[in-house]
Amino acid sequence: MEKNISEMVLEALKDSSIRSASALRELFSDAESKVSAPAGCLTARGRITALFDEGTFMESGTYVRRTPGEFDSCTDECFEGVICGFGSIQGRLVFAFSQDYSRTKGALTEAQAKKIEEIYRLAIENGAPVIGIFDSAGALLPEGVRALAGYGRMMNCVSRASGVIPQIAIIPGTAAGSAAVVAGMFDFIIISETKGNVSFNAPFVLGSAECGKSEFVAKSGLAALCGKDDSECIALAKALLAYLPMNNMEGTVEDASSDSANRLIDITSYADSKDAKALIAAIADEAKYLELYASYAKELTAGFISLNGTVCGVVANNASVNSGILTQGAARKAARMITFCDSFNIPVITILDSEGPDVSLEAEASPYAAELAKLAFAYSTAKTPLITLIAGEAYGAIFSLMGSKALGADMVLALDSAKIGVMSAKRAVAFLLNDKISKDVTREELEAKWDAKIGSPVCAASAGEVDDIISDGEIRQRLAGALMMLSAKSKCAPARRHSNMPL
Repeated sequence: MEKNISEMVLEALKDSSIRSASALRELFSDAESKVSAPAGCLTARGRITALFDEGTFMESGTYVRRTPGEFDSCTDECFEGVICGFGSIQGRLVFAFSQDYSRTKGALTEAQAKKIEEIYRLAIENGAPVIGIFDSAGALLPEGVRALAGYGRMMNCVSRASGVIPQIAIIPGTAAGSAAVVAGMFDFIIISETKGNVSFNAPFVLGSAECGKSEFVAKSGLAALCGKDDSECIALAKALLAYLPMNNMEGTVEDASSDSANRLIDITSYADSKDAKALIAAIADEAKYLELYASYAKELTAGFISLNGTVCGVVANNASVNSGILTQGAARKAARMITFCDSFNIPVITILDSEGPDVSLEAEASPYAAELAKLAFAYSTAKTPLITLIAGEAYGAIFSLMGSKALGADMVLALDSAKIGVMSAKRAVAFLLNDKISKDVTREELEAKWDAKIGSPVCAASAGEVDDIISDGEIRQRLAGALMMLSAKSKCAPARRHSNMPL
């Protein structure tokens, strides 16, 4: 950019006798219109305009300036490099800040942090989401420790809002160092493939040109969604926001759906491919599934659907990738999804179909047990409705860890074709019954007998660990019914005045 907005405004002010706020706003608008963004990018104001419903955004702290210091006279670039305010997105109140790279390269100052801090105060008090658009070269060096304290202020704001209001970070530009930490504290990160870059250490320091770019960040599990440019990132943020409640007291989003809860589904594509996303789409209203962290731990898929008009989080083993093995990354991905949904009382549907845990030295070096422990904590401490569907194999620790009744699930359903047990029939026969194999009794017969007697869902149902055994076609109907039954779970149980004695 040849000239930044602050320089243009200051030049205009030198030759102008106008001092009113409206005149200054006009000067800002005129200057912003002359700033050209790189290809595929929008200006900070353009991002705000694209994010909010037309004509609803109201800016706050527009004319805030930092205090000049010994090494910072503020003669060239005085206006803070962030646009803050609030407005309507799809008819709902949302607060936002957009760092402006054309103003001091979006450098964080004490004054900028205070502007963002004020937005957070209003957002928390009004119970409305925050969307942060990050695009900054870092802290303003002449401010020294005051700028560093600004990052601390931002971290404190995000921490206090966590679990109270949803927070979405959009990264169309740079979020480096402490800014990357702040963005990482948000509930979800959406990064642009065009110019987006988020990393704590500078790529040139690490000797990697790919570090921090969208593909790298998505594969690491930091970014939930990637957009090809600024406009697509903003569209993804709006799509994600539609699945989220305003705050933790509102409860999950509910909207009337024209898709019948009693619609029978066809899971032939899932049976052939074992791709969990095909099953999820068959269950969801209008087959819409917003997958998150798609490039990370692909053996498990997680995201949001609407079922009979009620938004639900979904966690599902994806048996089409690495047999759906529960790896370290898959466990972390599932725990993250469950924890977020529980924070905002969004029901969670778990779909279980996995060959088993990760049996490798690499897994043990993770440390693997600690990651599985986090998953167990996420399920066992969740107060939101938990529904589990056993759609395929559920052997060993996987059965216990992935939404079992013993771990706290409210309802567990199993397909009549599911296989449940301590281990698979193949392993069980090899481990326990090798001596039973003879000319009259084959290995295949013993495996079939094991499946029928010990590995069937009937055995699990007899033990009270499965509530019902269902057929493929009725999956949507039964899940919707369980969801309806649990719709009041989060609300306070009716208070009792006293018991009714049998007088």
